[in-house]
Amino acid sequence: MGRFNYDGSVKVDFDDRVLAHLQVVITQKLRRGEPFPFTWRNDPSLGDGRTTVWLHPNASLVYKYHGSRQPALNRAWLEALTHAANSTAGLHIVPEPEGAYTGEVMTG
Repeated sequence: MGRFNYDGSVKVDFDDRVLAHLQVVITQKLRRGEPFPFTWRNDPSLGDGRTTVWLHPNASLVYKYHGSRQPALNRAWLEALTHAANSTAGLHIVPEPEGAYTGEVMTG
């Protein structure tokens, strides 16, 4: 499990593979200077709620991965997540589409 930290106060755990895909989509949006909301369901141990943060170019974001290997990326999933991020509802985790992985790994 990896961890997404937002502005030092919000911390949430995601599977490393999910986190890798979120990092790519979030980075693309913020490089373009496009702020947007990011919503996720809270862990059942915290209740059955959800959390939304406003992501913007000046936000402090940290992606901490549990594993040392960089996950392969699924282009179709990146496109689906990007589509969600560009919607009025903002970024939220959508199921990974069936299909071949691109075999790409994160760089830098």
